[in-house]
Amino acid sequence: MTKLTDTQAIILSAGAQRPENIALPLPKGLAGASAKMAVSKMIDHGWLQEVDANLRRNEPLWRETGDGHGTTLVVTDAGLLAIGIEPVVVKTVVAIREHAAKTPAAQRRTPRSGTKQAMLIAMLQAPEGATMEEIIAATHWQTHTARGVMSGALGKKLGLAVSSVKDAERGRVYRIGPPN
Repeated sequence: MTKLTDTQAIILSAGAQRPENIALPLPKGLAGASAKMAVSKMIDHGWLQEVDANLRRNEPLWRETGDGHGTTLVVTDAGLLAIGIEPVVVKTVVAIREHAAKTPAAQRRTPRSGTKQAMLIAMLQAPEGATMEEIIAATHWQTHTARGVMSGALGKKLGLAVSSVKDAERGRVYRIGPPN
């Protein structure tokens, strides 16, 4: 087995992380004759392959073929094995990423009207906000439940920013949105 140089390892590792294992762009500082020599050796070892570039998808060009087309460089299965990555793993990761890209993003949840959660949101959206004592009196929740709802349901699930400010007269006042 041939030992990889640092440059070859960088090219193969970067290509393994890109869609369709495209090895371009090459690392900064690698250009001209030195780039051509490094790529030629990697093609000879079977780690890279020159394939037609899909210009519609803006794939980077390695070289132009003269007939209005170009080629790009792709890391082969042998190149993946040379850096210790099983090709099946890379193909699985690519398939997962493609599936995730096609799946529509989860829609934001909206609270039902007439619930304690909706009442809490209305209290926190009011200009004066609400203290913990006011929240507990209105919802009949315990303190830990009110805090949990503000953190979990409002903050994490609904994506609302709950902030608090210490008021000299009222104590800690909670609001939805940035602190005043």
